[in-house]
Amino acid sequence: MSYLPGTFAIAVSGAAVFAVCTAASSLGIRWVVDHVVVQRFEHGAVATSTVIAGCVLLVGIALVRAAGVVVRRTYAGKTEWGVAEQIANSVAQRYADQPAAWHRSHVAGDLVARASVDTDASVNVLAPLPYGSSVMLLLVISALGMAVVDPVLGAVALVVLPVLVAINIGYQHRVDGYFQTAQQELGLLAENVLESFEGVAVVKSFAAEQRETDRLAAITARLRDARIKAVKARATFEMMLDTVPSLSNLLLLALGAYRVRSGDITVGDLAAAMYLFTLLVLPLRLIGYVFSEVPHSAAGWTRVREILDEPLIIDPRAAIGQTDDDSAISLTAVSLGYTNQELLKNVNISVRRGTVVALVGPTGAGKSTLMKAIAGLEPVLEGKIQVAKGGTSLVFQEPFVFSESVRFNLDLGRAVPDDVIGRAIHDADADFLYELSHGLESSLGERGVSLSGGQRQRLALARALVRQSPVLLLDDTTSALDPGTELRVLGNLRNSNLVDTVLLVAARPATIAYADEVVFISTDGRVVQSTHELLLVAEPGYRDIINAFSDDRREGVSS
Repeated sequence: MSYLPGTFAIAVSGAAVFAVCTAASSLGIRWVVDHVVVQRFEHGAVATSTVIAGCVLLVGIALVRAAGVVVRRTYAGKTEWGVAEQIANSVAQRYADQPAAWHRSHVAGDLVARASVDTDASVNVLAPLPYGSSVMLLLVISALGMAVVDPVLGAVALVVLPVLVAINIGYQHRVDGYFQTAQQELGLLAENVLESFEGVAVVKSFAAEQRETDRLAAITARLRDARIKAVKARATFEMMLDTVPSLSNLLLLALGAYRVRSGDITVGDLAAAMYLFTLLVLPLRLIGYVFSEVPHSAAGWTRVREILDEPLIIDPRAAIGQTDDDSAISLTAVSLGYTNQELLKNVNISVRRGTVVALVGPTGAGKSTLMKAIAGLEPVLEGKIQVAKGGTSLVFQEPFVFSESVRFNLDLGRAVPDDVIGRAIHDADADFLYELSHGLESSLGERGVSLSGGQRQRLALARALVRQSPVLLLDDTTSALDPGTELRVLGNLRNSNLVDTVLLVAARPATIAYADEVVFISTDGRVVQSTHELLLVAEPGYRDIINAFSDDRREGVSS
């Protein structure tokens, strides 16, 4: 990330022009008071040229200062939102670089908050920073100016500065913890709201609305308390910044009047000194404004850095090799599971090109884990996985549908020929997509709410076919289809020129019997590859699964 140093430097330059011109205004005021105002009172008249010269001086300084303000604000804004864009892109790229296993270990709502709320917070301090640099310069110029105009008044003013600096530092330390807490609660709130929205059907089904309300209310209460404490601290800070300078102004005015009367300084000197003292105090107020944004930005940046600094997990896809024989899928001594639990051990599978193979096993045996490993979404503990050149396309049992058009859900924004989309729709038995109100341009609503479960599965299957990967993995993808439609889809896939080999998780006996081979995972983790007929004879566990499904069908019919 470049963080736009050029635009920031221009913003600081504009701020410096503003600071110099603001301080220079004291010289203009001093000249006008001494040569116009005082002369008018003492002599009763002032030359027109003198008045014009005074006006030109003040207006000229004001115009240059205004130009500095425009430059500062324009380029400070460009810096702030340019950096926000860079940070957001970096976070999004980090999300894209991390494999699926990493995303499963993080809450989606929290990731969204870090890419949006925390990113915005982290750059809040950038816009006032050039302003802060200008007021620091203004502070130096004003202090030197007061010392030059009148060392006595300058000394009194400088006594006030440590008090105001102490107020700023005290505020900074006090409010920092409040902003940290508030930012964490804001991220937690975003996380829980997203989770609540996604689970609205469960909430409604179990009448848990009040529980969800109470859960979110507890978070917002903590967020409110942290924000109120921060606001109270800021209110006290603002009050002190108003009170101390005002009292100091009265003291300087009284002392200055005495020195004018004694002839030590002129009225113009007093006016210039009072103006410079105002400029001396103004920077501390503005620095306080910058300080007030620092804790907020630091809290957001800390949460963003946690994501950017988190090491990249090795993408399991990088370990997938390429077959060099007639195999479409080859697993050699593969072990799968987690660091503290081995799910499958020493798995050896070979799926020939151009075949349909069913993956069968009891619930929890590891079928989905095995499919994800072949697709490169799950790492292997040991062993080697190889697939045919061109890779795989995996379709899940619960497909995700974007709230976009049908066409976008099929091609995901890529340029895909219409004939390929048409063949994919036909092979997935998804011709109903053409019958929607606007055909392939129809919007499907959030998560495809306008489609049934079976329709979403066939849309997801068509999307996978559009990729034209030689190996198609179906993780119980046809579970929402009736048996007749499922067999029709499988027949289309066997004859499709968009895919060569199909490996599918299956439970229905008719679907299993349709496959050329069956890979059976037993309850003890053994993996056996054979035909449906041979497994019925050799594997009691396999026979029990088939019989259980048939018994359930008979009981359903009799009831």
